[in-house]
Amino acid sequence: MTRIDRKLFAALLAAAAACGAAFPSFAQGASAPKRIASINLCTDQQLLALAAPSQIAALSPYAHDQLRSWLAERAARYPTLSGYAEDALVLSPDLVVAGSFTRRQTRDLLRAQGVRVEEFDVANSIEETKQQMTRFGALVGREDEAARQNAAIDAAVARARAAASRRPTRVLPIQRRGWVSGRKSLMTSLLETVGLRNAAAGAGVDFGRLMSLEAIVMMQPDLLLVSRADNVAEDQGSAMLLHPAIAARYPRDRLIVLPESLTVCGGPMLVEALDRLAEQIALLPSH
Repeated sequence: MTRIDRKLFAALLAAAAACGAAFPSFAQGASAPKRIASINLCTDQQLLALAAPSQIAALSPYAHDQLRSWLAERAARYPTLSGYAEDALVLSPDLVVAGSFTRRQTRDLLRAQGVRVEEFDVANSIEETKQQMTRFGALVGREDEAARQNAAIDAAVARARAAASRRPTRVLPIQRRGWVSGRKSLMTSLLETVGLRNAAAGAGVDFGRLMSLEAIVMMQPDLLLVSRADNVAEDQGSAMLLHPAIAARYPRDRLIVLPESLTVCGGPMLVEALDRLAEQIALLPSH
């Protein structure tokens, strides 16, 4: 599927204006929306996991990204949008779901055209994830499915706590270019659930920030948590993790690998994230 053509939008908009048509809005208390568009990667995941397939009209530009989108294969059957309002309006959706950091101009223009837009903040904990899923399920008329998914997360949390590390292991979650997740992050919530400590949280990092190579080395975490354990850098962003100062201190047995698609958003993917973490901490040396 390809992005909707903007020229098509212009033609349809002109036709709508000529006949006095207006884009529909979604009234509170009405039946579940039938045409939902997502313009954010994380709302893509919620929509794909909770809505009925027939309700999904289109997804964000990143929905098909195999590295970041947990449900990329399922998303492949739906068209992606540009992130601008025009191609979303062509679809005449009765609901658009977005992130609170999605382009504000896009959200404002959609609302100005009478489209209902629901925004979701970044989920910074497992509990916030569950609350968002409950809200999302109510929005799309699938409360039972949201409850089922939340129960699966609760079960994964219980398994993770049963397998939790019993020693104070300091883990530094690090991504491309030295981005580290801080204490007010979903990553910290996941680590604490399995008995690990986020080394960046202890260094005063709140939500997250870029950290220099020197700062990472001086922090001396016990383990690194990475999204991939590659031996070759595909670009400058990933080259930092292969710098000798890091690679020499953190061979494969001092890495925890958790794909980015499992941690970039809060949602049903946390079941797999927690199970993978639990499996890997079980392999850590006991002393």
